[in-house]
Amino acid sequence: MMILSYLALLETAIAGTNIVLGGVVEGYGYGLSLGTKWPYTKDMMQIAAKKDPEALHRIMATLVGLLSLGLLIFYPSPFTEIGFLSIVATALLGMATLYVLAGKLPSPFQGIHDIAAYTTFVSYFLLFLHSEGYFSVNVVSFLIQAIEPPHFLYFVIFMGGVVTGTRRMRAKIGDVLNHAKKLAPKAEFSPSKRPEDPNAQRKLQIAWGIHGILAVIFVIAVLILHYWLTFIFTLGVIGVGLWVYKSINRDPLKPGASIATHQFFSLLTVVAIILNSLGLLLL
Repeated sequence: MMILSYLALLETAIAGTNIVLGGVVEGYGYGLSLGTKWPYTKDMMQIAAKKDPEALHRIMATLVGLLSLGLLIFYPSPFTEIGFLSIVATALLGMATLYVLAGKLPSPFQGIHDIAAYTTFVSYFLLFLHSEGYFSVNVVSFLIQAIEPPHFLYFVIFMGGVVTGTRRMRAKIGDVLNHAKKLAPKAEFSPSKRPEDPNAQRKLQIAWGIHGILAVIFVIAVLILHYWLTFIFTLGVIGVGLWVYKSINRDPLKPGASIATHQFFSLLTVVAIILNSLGLLLL
């Protein structure tokens, strides 16, 4: 079981790192740097060698998938089965997110993609805990709790993805229409080729508002549950979220490190809620 523990922890680390790397892609304007070709494009390794984070993001996703397949074959269990299915879903939705950015699919696809990515991280972290002897860990139970009261964890994640998809990684939250025609670097799609949506700014602000309201509900829930470590990291997520808001409105194409930092704190919050819910920490 020691090998399984190491492999599960490695998979967790790679999956988490790739989520943060996705934040780097958004934060520095590489969302459509490879166009809408998926999963690979010509000279992929050479592009990655030039430190294009989108290319690195796709290569790392491949590593996650290969390791997941190996774990499924040699250590079949609900953890590896759900983990593998979530990786498949993330990969398929990865293509969909490109079309969301290109304005060809609605923003909820981005939100579902983010849920699938976080489910991958959760599945292998729970597998790690299980392999370390915490046999009360139940991946199905945790995922059900993530979509039901009191904390609605997955709804918070989903709406965060909807915000990203609605603004297409290039519009200000406070002023969408004036910036919707600005293209990300090397983007294949031009927003000018589709009719302007007069309600675009309102839709984005509504999505942002719902995301914020759900975050507040989450804070209240973890307080009621006495999940203090989760509460601390959630405050960090909210603080970074305000930084994201300011960064996006300052430079919607390249809001910078705030996006990746927000993803990092979100992962810490997910880890904390797992540890708190299992009673592994007194804090």
